Amino acid sequence: MDCYLGIDIGTSGTKTVCFDKAGHVLASATAEYELLTIKPGYSEERPCDWWEAVKKTIKEITKLGLEIKGIGLSGQMHGLVILDKEDKVLRNSIIWCDNRAILEAEELAINFGNERLKAITGNEVVPAFTLAKLLWVKNNEPDIYCRIAKVMLPKDYIRYMLTKEFKTEYSDASGMQMLDIYKKEFSKEILDYLELSKDCLPSLQESVEISGYVTKENQKELGLSEKCFVVGGAGDQAAAALGNGIISKGEVSIVLGSSGVVFSPILKEDLKTNNLQVFMHAVPNTYHVMGVTNGCGLSYKWFKENFGAGLNYEELNQKALASVPMANGLIYLPYLNGERTPHLDPYASGTFIGIRQNTSLGDFTRAILEGVAFSLNDCFNMLPKIEYKKVLVSGGGANGQLWRSIIASILNMKISRLEQSEGGALGVAILAMVADGVYTSIAEATSKIIHIKDNELPNEAWVLAYKDGYLLYQEAYKSLKTYYKKAFKE
Repeated sequence: MDCYLGIDIGTSGTKTVCFDKAGHVLASATAEYELLTIKPGYSEERPCDWWEAVKKTIKEITKLGLEIKGIGLSGQMHGLVILDKEDKVLRNSIIWCDNRAILEAEELAINFGNERLKAITGNEVVPAFTLAKLLWVKNNEPDIYCRIAKVMLPKDYIRYMLTKEFKTEYSDASGMQMLDIYKKEFSKEILDYLELSKDCLPSLQESVEISGYVTKENQKELGLSEKCFVVGGAGDQAAAALGNGIISKGEVSIVLGSSGVVFSPILKEDLKTNNLQVFMHAVPNTYHVMGVTNGCGLSYKWFKENFGAGLNYEELNQKALASVPMANGLIYLPYLNGERTPHLDPYASGTFIGIRQNTSLGDFTRAILEGVAFSLNDCFNMLPKIEYKKVLVSGGGANGQLWRSIIASILNMKISRLEQSEGGALGVAILAMVADGVYTSIAEATSKIIHIKDNELPNEAWVLAYKDGYLLYQEAYKSLKTYYKKAFKE
C-alpha cells in the first residue's frame, strides 16, 4: 500500500503522520524540543533539534513496515535559518514569535519605506518576519552576516537535509517579507537594501510540485525507498488550511495552535483592498489573508505551567466552566509576545485586568480562553466584508468544547470541527498525493478526504455578555498602549 507522510515542524515539537490515499491515519509519531528564551522578547530554536526530531519520527513509522511513497513538509513560518558555504548552521534559528528586531523594523519603515514594502510584499513592516530578523543579524552580528551563504525557513532546512535541494515554495516564502507577491519572485530592491545576493535564497516552486528525492544516506538511515519524493509543501497556516479544506474564497479557518490564526483565501484582484496580512496560498494562483494573535495556545500553556496547580487542560476547563461569561469581571489581554493583529504592536504585554479578592482559578482560566477568543474576533472583523459560508476551527485548542463554545458565542456564528484532526500534516500529505497523481487536483482531494465532525452554535445566553465584554477588551488595550511602550523601553 502506498503511504504518504505529512511532517509538521512546529514550535514545541515535530509531528510526523502517515496517511493512506483516503487520508486515514496509519501511524503517527511526535518528538519535542526546547524553545530558548534567553531574553525577554527573544525566541530561538536549534535547527539540529528539528532534524533529529524529523529523523526520530520517520524511523518510528518506517519500522512498522509502511512503504512511504512521498513526503510533504509543513513548518512554522518566518523563522530565520542561515548556513555558511560549507552548510554549517551559523546560529540558532530566530523563530516566528521572536520580537527582538523592533529597531530594525523601525529602520525599514523609515529608510526603505513602509508603504513601499507593503506594495511589494503585501504587508507593512513586521519585526517577527524574516526580513527584519536578517537585518538584526546584519546590525548586531556582522561577523556572522558576512558568512551567510544560504537563507532558509524551518521546513526548507528539513527539505535540504532530506534531499540536498535548496528550494522553497510560495506560501512560506511570502512570509519572509522579501518576496514580490505580484511577480512571484524575490525582490531585488529588498535584497539590495540588505546587501544580500539572490544566490543566498532558495529557488521557488509551487507547493504541489516535487522538489527532490530523499538522498541515499537518508534512505538507508530512515528506512525510505529511492523513489520517495518530497513536495514543496507549505507554511504551517496554508498547510493547516488545506488540511481543513479551506481553499476557496468565502471560507474561513480558525486555528488554535501556539498562535491563533484566522485564515481566508482571496484572489489576486482582492489584494488591493485588503487590510490584513496577506500571503500566497498553497493552492496555485490563490492568496490568503491572515490575522494572527501571537499568544493563543501559548497563553494557556504558560498559565497551566505556572499557575495551573498541577491540573491538566481538561481539569482547568472544568474550573473555567464553573465561572461565568466575562469571568466575574476579569479580562485577559493575550499579548505575551507582543501582538500582530490588529495592533502590530511588539511592545504589548500579557495583562490581567480586574483581579479581586474573590477571583478564582476558574475565573483566571476562563479569562484566558475569552481573551484569546476576543483577539481572534479582532482578526475576524478585519476579513473582507463578504458572506462566509464555512467557518472551521482546528488545532489543539479545538479539542476543548468550552473554548469552541466561547468562540462561537463571541463571533455569534456557527463553527464546525472536522473529523480529521491532523491539520497541517494532512494538508501537506494531500499535496504529496496530488503530486503523485492519486488525485487530479487539490480541490478533488479535499472534497473526498475532508469531512465535518460536529458543529458548535452560539450560546444565546452568552452572546450579549460577550458583545459588551468585547468593547471593554478593546478599550483596555487603548488605555494601556502608551504604558506598554514606555514600560518595555525602561
